[in-house]
Amino acid sequence: MDHKEQLKQLLGNTSALLEAMRYSTSTASGDAANIGKYASYQTFLRKYNELVKQAAPLLLFTNVLDTINLDKIKGINDTTWPQQKVYFELAYSNTALLKSLLEAAVGYAEDATQKLKDFLQSNLRRAIFADPEREVEICDGIEVLIVGRGMAKGTDYDRETGRTKSSGKESVPDFIFPVLKLCLEVKLSQSTEKRRVIVDQINADIRAYAKLYERQLYIVYDVGTIRDEAEFKRDLENAPGVSVVIVKH
Repeated sequence: MDHKEQLKQLLGNTSALLEAMRYSTSTASGDAANIGKYASYQTFLRKYNELVKQAAPLLLFTNVLDTINLDKIKGINDTTWPQQKVYFELAYSNTALLKSLLEAAVGYAEDATQKLKDFLQSNLRRAIFADPEREVEICDGIEVLIVGRGMAKGTDYDRETGRTKSSGKESVPDFIFPVLKLCLEVKLSQSTEKRRVIVDQINADIRAYAKLYERQLYIVYDVGTIRDEAEFKRDLENAPGVSVVIVKH
């Protein structure tokens, strides 16, 4: 197994550990449930240590990672639930940091952004049943698709948040994907005149969003107005981190 495949496997295992921790605290609620809510902290600390030992030889910067001295961690019979919560949060925060480092090492954001781009290009047309009249209809279709893909609002993505200001004008992207440092903007091209306006709008958005986002994705839903897609996208995609997808109705 090559270096990148090892990193990907470790990233998958780290993500699974975080999900297990989230699940363990979501299966019960109320004060009474707190008594046993964090009782698996020793298991999670041990699993985190194992992942760090595997990841350390593969990562360039590991000085921010700490292995936990389990000999100094009290057992479940010697701790109250608030103490168990502290140990649990220690495991969770360190595992989340490890995940972030692994994602950076394997180019996770670039890979996930490309997959999202390809997914929307392949599926968006089928999610729009009638001739769209407003961009919000395209946004609704996109949201249906990404939710169906398993993304959760408020965690994996959000809609109409992430306000930025440039040259006295405030801009709010249609979607943001915080983990990917990505914003997504939707445009609906219904006429030759609107097509020209869209180019100007995207150029203005690129300058505004570059302050907050490393990656920008523009979905242009075209109702028969763009003949030469390559020409339409050429100058726009010269900006770093910018991708333009044209979906034909």
